[in-house]
Amino acid sequence: MYGPEILIRTLSKTTREDRYGNRWQYHSRSDHHSKVACWGIVFDLLRTAPLLRRHVETGRVHFGINHEMRDFVHDRKKNLDLVLCAASGAGGKPSDRTLHSMAEGYGIELTEKERTELAGLPVLHQAPVGSVLMALEAKACMTAHQRALPRLYDELNSSHLTVHGATDQAIAAGFAMVNIASRYLSPDLNKKNRAADPEWSTHNQPRDASLAVDKIRQLPKRSKTGETGYDALSIVVVDCVNDGSPVELIGAPPAPQPGDIYHYASMIDRLGHIYATRFKDL
Repeated sequence: MYGPEILIRTLSKTTREDRYGNRWQYHSRSDHHSKVACWGIVFDLLRTAPLLRRHVETGRVHFGINHEMRDFVHDRKKNLDLVLCAASGAGGKPSDRTLHSMAEGYGIELTEKERTELAGLPVLHQAPVGSVLMALEAKACMTAHQRALPRLYDELNSSHLTVHGATDQAIAAGFAMVNIASRYLSPDLNKKNRAADPEWSTHNQPRDASLAVDKIRQLPKRSKTGETGYDALSIVVVDCVNDGSPVELIGAPPAPQPGDIYHYASMIDRLGHIYATRFKDL
């Protein structure tokens, strides 16, 4: 699976610029990390899910970005990072924007091997969203872990509720990135003072990261339609100081281990299986 490595490779570049001219790897007011994470998930799904690949190749499946879904039951709405969908019948053709062009547009860092595999995949086009087949939501917990947990949980929990409140058949997938760095350069605390007098945030690790991982594990999950919860959910642990140094992917606990239902590979396998079962007659 390539997604987590693509994410940390891309986040190792200081591409997010604030109003003071500071350049950051991660900024909480940017959705760049979410889009890169979702891009990697779709890339891995196309590589490993034959039915999805065939549906893309025959033009039956497209994607949407920041698609607003409205919960029919409670009339609440939420923008989802990325959705896989059937094209809207209300008009509008697939655009020239593709998964391939997104890689360039978001500055996604790919190896030569990954570029070769991407070139061999069918072209997935963005299109006006009709029926949502799969909705992806990605969130991050990078600093002030304990204080951030209620909001992180609520944001992730509201996603699957909105998705399934709109259409129970849709697959709701969640991705959470947790930072295990012992110190962190926060963009919020270092606007005008980053160069002259940086203010470092310190964390009690691995305790703080473990608290976040444990909280995410409490999110509801479902094994079939008609139930409440995520259809698939993964947690990735990274070491990101946010000072320009390379981001590292952490494999040791509290990161989920291979075979754990929250491990990234387990999520991709589960999404492929659910898609093949639920949309075999698409």
